[in-house]
Formats: sequence, C-alpha cells, structure tokens
Amino acid sequence: MNIILIGYGKMGKAIEKIALERGHHITLRISSSNIQELTPDNMRSADVAIEFTNPEVAFDNVMSCISAQLPVVSGSTGWNEQLELAKKECIKQKSALLQASNFSVGVNLFFKLNQILAELMNPYPEYDVAIEETHHTHKKDAPSGTAITIAELILERLKRKSVWVKEVATQSHEMAIKAHRIDEVPGTHIVKYSSAIDDIEISHTAHNRDGFAMGAVLAAEFIYNKKGIFNMVDVLGL
Repeated sequence: MNIILIGYGKMGKAIEKIALERGHHITLRISSSNIQELTPDNMRSADVAIEFTNPEVAFDNVMSCISAQLPVVSGSTGWNEQLELAKKECIKQKSALLQASNFSVGVNLFFKLNQILAELMNPYPEYDVAIEETHHTHKKDAPSGTAITIAELILERLKRKSVWVKEVATQSHEMAIKAHRIDEVPGTHIVKYSSAIDDIEISHTAHNRDGFAMGAVLAAEFIYNKKGIFNMVDVLGL
C-alpha cells in the first residue's frame, strides 16, 4: 500500500518503521511544518492515511482525508466531540474511517476483558470500581482516550454505574478516573474493584510504542479498499 503519515513525531516514525518492514510505501510525511502539502492531488496518490497528531488539528486532518475519499486511520484522542460529525461526513462522502483511542492489540484484548469482568461483577454491589491511568507529561489529554474507552465499556455492562468523573466519585453511580502525568513513564491503565474484604485488579502497561504502531498498520491494511466506519474490534475480530 501507499501510505500518507499525518503526524511525524515519535509515533509516526514508529509506524513508518513497521509499515516499511511489512512492504508498504510512505508517499508523504506530514508534520506541522508542511501541512500545506496535504492536498487532494497528493492524497490521490495514496491508498490510506494514518493520522496521529493532537486534538487541535485531528478533526481537520481527518475531514481532509474524508473529502478526498482517502481511507483514514486516526489514533488522535481528545476530539470525541467532533467524531460523530466526521463519521456522518464519511458516510456522506462514501469514504472510510477507522478511529480508535488505542491501537495496541494488548489494549484491545484488555478492553474485552474489562467488558467481561464488568458483567461478572453485576451481582456483587459490595465492590466499587475505579480506573487509574499514568502517562508521560507530554500527553495533552487527561484522562486518556484509552481510559475513557475503558470507562465507557464498563458503563455499558455494569448496571450500578452510569457516568464516569475525573479524579473523585462522590455518588454511588459515579466511576472515578484518576489521571497521573509523570516524566518518561510507560503508559499504564489499572481497573480496580474494591470491597471491604478484598480487591480485584487488572492492568495493562505498555513497554514501548511498537504495539500501538503495529496495530495502526494492521488497521490500515484492514481499511484498504473499504468504505464505512470501523474500529479495532473489526480489525481483530473481537
């Protein structure tokens, strides 16, 4: 495939390495210094775009790809309020969009485990649940998109919780997400069910960016020549 990388920081470079190893070609590398090169003509030479930028520009980047009918994989987080608009435009333009808060295969298995565990905990109201996440100080959104996805999946299955809140839950139907930002630490997500008798805890810790980068390339391979809205559940068959 011919791939455009939108966002050429550490993640973009990790994606590039894996894409090249899998026999793909990078036709254009977009950063803040050459965003003007993301033109319809340049996009026509590509099969798919992989977008990892920041919340301020992600929506515009995704919409540019959709308008050019270029399938786009987006791993940017923090722009959820505009995501539904992007999905509607994607359907209107008969293009393809695959957006995920986390592309790691391990994290997506972790998502599935959390759904199962939340459903198992329904008959046991003595257990309260909270989420804790830790990332490096360069991560702009807090809580992380991954933590929010975990929370939303739990809320779908755990009947006694109806909303997530930042840091501290003050009512029984609330579920807290605590976010920590520390210099140069691996991304970690912990879900803990606590009772007066014991705790049940599951966690995921990323050792490097390779898992996220591989997932993004797998997503690009999946979305190639497709139209519609997809996610990592589709890619991994979960």
